[in-house]
Amino acid sequence: MFGGYTTLQMKKKFNIPDKRPLADFLPTITIKAKDLAAEITNFNVKKNDLKGEDSITIEHVKNNKDVRAVLNKSGIKPEELPPEEDLKKIERKVKAEEKRLGKTTKKSIRRND
Repeated sequence: MFGGYTTLQMKKKFNIPDKRPLADFLPTITIKAKDLAAEITNFNVKKNDLKGEDSITIEHVKNNKDVRAVLNKSGIKPEELPPEEDLKKIERKVKAEEKRLGKTTKKSIRRND
């Protein structure tokens, strides 16, 4: 999917800590592309009754290349896209906002009583 870059190389390129998943920093389009390639693989494994790690890996690599080719036709190169904001950081912001909104809602309810 990343034009020859390995996951480790992409993590280094994006300055992602070793213990964090690359997916936490990928743009949505890249995540969707990887999901599509994985779903095509799952479909073809069942349809063609693929068995064994080697045949499934070959299928998976082929599907990633095919999806990448579609992206490339639209001028999208996943390895050239900038990383997104850290998913964990976004989750913390959402939780803090939910907590703040919960307090605001409780105050509003008390005022109306």
